[in-house]
Amino acid sequence: MIEEGNPMKTADLTVDELQALIRKVVHEELRNIMTDPDKYLEITDEIKARLELSLDSSERITFQEVKDRLKLA
Repeated sequence: MIEEGNPMKTADLTVDELQALIRKVVHEELRNIMTDPDKYLEITDEIKARLELSLDSSERITFQEVKDRLKLA
């Protein structure tokens, strides 16, 4: 049985325990990747104003232009 805080060797694990450990690690990593770090932050009035200006603007650039400016593939 896998116990937190109890160091073990992978050789000591059963196949089921190893699979459970892998599932747990993958689940934690996916949760870390997919969690929005700004979820509970408030948007300031300055940012709201900038967003409104941006949305009201008719000036647009293509996705390719964004990639080029940021030197992305």
